[in-house]
Amino acid sequence: MAHADPDLAIAAAEAGAAVVRARYGGTLDRFDKGPGDFATVADLESEQAILDVLCGARPDDAVLGEESGHSGSRSAARTWLVDPLCGTLNYAARTPLAAVNVALRVDAEITAAATADPLAGELFWVGDGRAHVRRDGVDEALVPSARSRLVDVDLDPPFPNAPVFDALRLLADPEFAARFRPRVLSTTLALAWVAAGRRAAYVTDRDVRDSVHFASGIALCQAAGCVVTGLRGQPLHTGVGGLLVAADAETHAALLALVDRQFRAAQERTAVLP
Repeated sequence: MAHADPDLAIAAAEAGAAVVRARYGGTLDRFDKGPGDFATVADLESEQAILDVLCGARPDDAVLGEESGHSGSRSAARTWLVDPLCGTLNYAARTPLAAVNVALRVDAEITAAATADPLAGELFWVGDGRAHVRRDGVDEALVPSARSRLVDVDLDPPFPNAPVFDALRLLADPEFAARFRPRVLSTTLALAWVAAGRRAAYVTDRDVRDSVHFASGIALCQAAGCVVTGLRGQPLHTGVGGLLVAADAETHAALLALVDRQFRAAQERTAVLP
């Protein structure tokens, strides 16, 4: 049976989520990937379940998986970006904050995306430029809101703009504390929460271009009408990179001013050096 791309993204994310949900709380073999980074058997099995869905329905598409890498033609116009378990450390520590991300990039545009929250039973998805959340089989439109004043800040390395920009300095800024309340989810589920109005904003100093971690969440926020830019308010994937997403323009401007303060201070320090 043929699937539309959004339906296929949903089916793939749900397949991965079923694995993650079934494995939660059990004994998990770990596989080291680098300093402070590892995958579990749940990551691997979730990715395989997703690949089975995608490759079965779209055998000519390319796939970039967090665990298995790239498969298919590198010149393919269509590439699926797969993050089978975003928040592995949370998950392994039996902390129910994790996501399964699936996104389709056609040329340079994300045209379909799904982010599943396996442990809350929610699925956030994008199709035809609109963003929704599905609970118990019922879809609702995502509506951003800054009312909570909660801002998620990514504190996981690497930090490409350090020491010029430091997320910890942002949290310690008195103006940040006066206006916002910091949160750290350590999963890109946070982006879905911005789109859904559960967070006011999200800030990361990470490379988000063609990222299996961020592609789906960025698409959700854009489709929901959030303000989505690079770290300094520039177009995505340009300049210093990074990601600054806010529920509305006022919140985005307030955070951008705090971020810019760090960059200006670094420029001033450089200017006075002998």
